[in-house]
Amino acid sequence: MAAALALIASAIFALSTVLQQRGGLNAPPLSFRHPGSFGRLAGQRIWLVGIVLLIPGWLLQAAALDRGRVAVIQPIFTMTVVFVLPLGYWLTAQRITWRQVVEACVVAAGLGVFIAFGDPGGGRSNAPNWEWVVAIAVIAGVCAALLPLGKKERPSLRAGAYGTVAGLLSGLAATVCKPVVELLHSGGLGGVLGNWQVYVLLIAGALGVVFQQIALQTARLAPAVATGAVANPLVSVLLGIVLLEERLAPPTWHKIVAFAALGVALAAAVAIALSEERQKHEQSRSDPSRLEPASTG
Repeated sequence: MAAALALIASAIFALSTVLQQRGGLNAPPLSFRHPGSFGRLAGQRIWLVGIVLLIPGWLLQAAALDRGRVAVIQPIFTMTVVFVLPLGYWLTAQRITWRQVVEACVVAAGLGVFIAFGDPGGGRSNAPNWEWVVAIAVIAGVCAALLPLGKKERPSLRAGAYGTVAGLLSGLAATVCKPVVELLHSGGLGGVLGNWQVYVLLIAGALGVVFQQIALQTARLAPAVATGAVANPLVSVLLGIVLLEERLAPPTWHKIVAFAALGVALAAAVAIALSEERQKHEQSRSDPSRLEPASTG
């Protein structure tokens, strides 16, 4: 049941992402220096539909995390990459190559093997506050290191950088969701609102959405989604193992296969993120004159 809920949620997230991108392309450029640009984005009806679709996706994700382990459920959301490519082709006229489709399938297959051979189990529903603080600080530091890449001129690199930041924050939010849901069962809504973790969940989730909008507005759907779809489960798996003490299957060779598959998935996602530059490089090698400015004589 948990896996099925996660799979449905990933399909909803994929549709939401494509609609957000379609609406965002008609909006003015987003910038933290001009907060009003985010307000103008809300005037795009298609974008609003995409945002509204996040709500059932989040609810299904929370239900899946309530029924399963973080390290098992979150990698399933990598299927967003598989769903988003055909949706982007149909709804936003994205140029999707067969190579990107194969790489997206490798991402999903790699994380699928990780789930099958890693088979995380055991664990706890929460961790000491100081462990959460350390984890949040580390993730914040990684995000801060990635943000300068988002200022580069290459659209695919910008999409990958912001997409990765969005994935890291979403992975943190998903992991914090586990203890928040458990607290909702035991203490009700009052207990949840009186706990600091729910505010980390809301802030990280909101920032993840904001950075995803910036990534999508680069018009590079594949790298924006692929990097986030791998960063999200990667962070969740690590936090699930380190903080929530979820353990991989005992045989050593199972762990080796699991982490190797995770590495293959990450490599395939990076390949998707660099696909636009790869295509331009191949084009320049075949016909350099097409990339050179015309002579004015």
